Amino acid sequence: MDPSTAPTPFSVLIRTASHEQHTEAESSSFMSDMLGGRLGLAAYRRYTEQLWFVYRALESTSGALAADPVAGPFIRPELARTAQLECDLAHVAGPGWREGLVPLPATAAYAARIEECARTWPAGYVAHHYTRYLGDLSGGQVIRGTAERTWGFARKGDGVRFYVFEDIANPAAFKREYRGLLDALPLDDLEKQRVVEECRRAFAMNTAVFHALGREFPLSA
Repeated sequence: MDPSTAPTPFSVLIRTASHEQHTEAESSSFMSDMLGGRLGLAAYRRYTEQLWFVYRALESTSGALAADPVAGPFIRPELARTAQLECDLAHVAGPGWREGLVPLPATAAYAARIEECARTWPAGYVAHHYTRYLGDLSGGQVIRGTAERTWGFARKGDGVRFYVFEDIANPAAFKREYRGLLDALPLDDLEKQRVVEECRRAFAMNTAVFHALGREFPLSA
């Protein structure tokens, strides 16, 4: 086959198709201000709380998908983040961090969509899995470095354990393997396009959380 006519690998297709939404999420005012070290610890805590709701939705449903032919290969215990988030929240907010904790409406909608996909559409769950975990292994490391410098957390210690994947020795190799799983998904072209659209939706829902956080923590002059 002429390489110029070979089908585009799905991992490339999903990355390029969601690039605009990915960029919008990364460049939100809240994330820009946090990465710039311009927000206080309360903002970081609130952000981490929202992540907890999202990852609880992802990981509380993963067990039921472990044997699924589409989603099952992506269910990797070394990716799990809920326990690490709980450790970080206990460090930042104290042992009573769960008391009175409620998600922002945008976060609740995001978590509900993940749970819906997990129940009814495993391929859609994969879209959410991809947008979260591959982002954590990449850009998440920038957030970790900022948090350590800005709020004095120990390097890869309590407060930033969410960003530390202790059971993944080689993140670059892991990401290559993950993209290989995407390329091997047993989906037809129409279903792949639906997954791409769900990936865009996931980024949009994540951006909505950032916008809500930005309204809660406007940068004071």
